[in-house]
Amino acid sequence: MVSYIQVSFEGAGAGTGGLAWGQQQVWRAIVEVGASMSMGGAVPVTDGRTVEDIAAELRFLMSRYAALRSRLVFTEPWHATSVDACHLVQQEIAAEGTAALEVHDAGPDEDPAEIAGALFAEWKARNFDYAHEWPIREAVVRQDGAVTHVVVQISHLVADGSALGTMIRSLFSRESPYTAMQPLDLVAAQRSSSRTTDTAMRYWEAALRQLPPRRLPAAVDRGEPRWRQVVWRSTALLLASQRAAALLGTDTGSVLLAAYAVACNEVTGQRAPFATQVIVSNRFRPGLADVISPLAQNGLAVLDVAGLAPREVVDQARRAFLNASKHAYYDPAARLALFDRLGGVDLAVFYNDRRVGILEAQGPLAEVPAAADVEAARPLTALVSERPLPFFNEQLMVNVDDVVDTVQLTVEVDTHHLAMADLHRLLLAMEAFAVAAALDQAGAPDETAALDQAAVLGQAGTLGQAGTLGQAAALDQAVAST
Repeated sequence: MVSYIQVSFEGAGAGTGGLAWGQQQVWRAIVEVGASMSMGGAVPVTDGRTVEDIAAELRFLMSRYAALRSRLVFTEPWHATSVDACHLVQQEIAAEGTAALEVHDAGPDEDPAEIAGALFAEWKARNFDYAHEWPIREAVVRQDGAVTHVVVQISHLVADGSALGTMIRSLFSRESPYTAMQPLDLVAAQRSSSRTTDTAMRYWEAALRQLPPRRLPAAVDRGEPRWRQVVWRSTALLLASQRAAALLGTDTGSVLLAAYAVACNEVTGQRAPFATQVIVSNRFRPGLADVISPLAQNGLAVLDVAGLAPREVVDQARRAFLNASKHAYYDPAARLALFDRLGGVDLAVFYNDRRVGILEAQGPLAEVPAAADVEAARPLTALVSERPLPFFNEQLMVNVDDVVDTVQLTVEVDTHHLAMADLHRLLLAMEAFAVAAALDQAGAPDETAALDQAAVLGQAGTLGQAGTLGQAAALDQAVAST
C-alpha cells in the first residue's frame, strides 16, 4: 500500500536564470544518453526515525537548498533541444511549494528491503520530468508501523557526489546557516568570469595544436554489442600505487593517471603525447566547496611519456593533472567554439578518479606496502563483470571507483575503436606500470626516509576529483594567479 505526505517548504534563492557551467555539461550528457544520470539509493533505517522525522528532513533540505526547488524552462521541447543549445534552457527556482513523500507499507509476508530496492530501480529507470517535477524523489518503507528504509533519488542536473555529501552532513548540524552560493548566484558569478574562461581556452588551444588527430584507432566494425562496460579489480594496483607514491613523494592519483597514459600508448602503439579528458570537481576553488550544484567540468591532461622512466612519467602525470585542473573551469560555449574553429578535435578518451569518500575517510596510510606485498597481490587481480551497454557516447572512459582495499576500475568502451582484447591488455598494462614504479629503487635517493615521511604525512593518499593532498596548495596558488 502506498500513501503520500505533502511536505511544505519555503526558502531563499528564488528566481529564473540560465544553467551554471557544470549543469550545462551534465545537460549535454543527459540529452546525448537519454537518461537522467541520477544518484541515490535505498538505505536501511536502524536508528528509530519515524515517517515524521523523514518528512522533517525533506522539508529542511528543500528549504535550505534552492537547487532542490528548481525546474527547467524550455523554449522548445527538451527532447528536441540541440545538445549544444544550453542557452535555450533555463532553471526556475521556487520560493515555496510542496513535495510528496511516498510511504510504502510492507505487508507481514513482504520483504521491506525488496520493496525499497524495487522502488529505487523503478525510479532509476524513469527519467525526471525536468519541467514539472522537483529534482528529488524520496520515499519511506515501513513495516508494522516502523520505518525500515529510506529511498532517495536526486537528479545529477542539480547536484554531484560532493554536493550530496554536503546535504547529508547538514542533516546532522541543522543549526548552522547555509552561506554558500545558491544556483542563480553561481550563474551570475560565472557570467563575470570571462578572464577565467579566456585563460582556460588559451591552454586548451595550445595543447590541442600539439596533438595528433586521434587518441584511439579509427573505427572498425566489430559487430554487436558495440558498447560494453567492464568492472575490474586489482589489489596489486592499489598497493603498487601507494608504494610508488610514497617512494616518489607524490600521490596515488598521479601514479594511476601515469599508468593509464603508458598503458593507452602501449596498446594503441602511439608515441605521440598522450591526452585524455579528466573530470575535475572544481571544489578546490574559493567559495565552491559547499555549493549544491554539479561543478565538475572536463580538464585536458597531456603527457609526453615516450622513453621515460616510471618516476618521470609519474611526475609528468602530476604536472598534467595540475594543468588540467587549473584550466577546467570555463564557459562550455567557449570550448565548443574552440573545437569548431580548430576542426577535427577527437577527445573521446576520458579518465575519472572518483575516490573522494574512501580516501577522505581512510586518512594517511598507517604503513606503506612492502615490495613483497605488491608482488603477492598480483594473483588477486580479477575481472568482476562485463556487460553490454545500450549506448555509450564516448570511445573510452576509465573510472576509478570509490571502494575500499583495492583499485576498482569501471570502464565503458566503444569496441569499434578499442577491441575487448585490447581493453583487457590495457588494464593489465596499467597494473604492470604501477608495479614497475613501486619496485623502482631509483625512485628516491633514500628509500627508507621517503617511505617514513610518506606514512607520516599521508602522501600516498589523494582527494580524487578534488585534487591531491600534495597538489591542493599548488592549485589554490595557480588559480589565484590567473
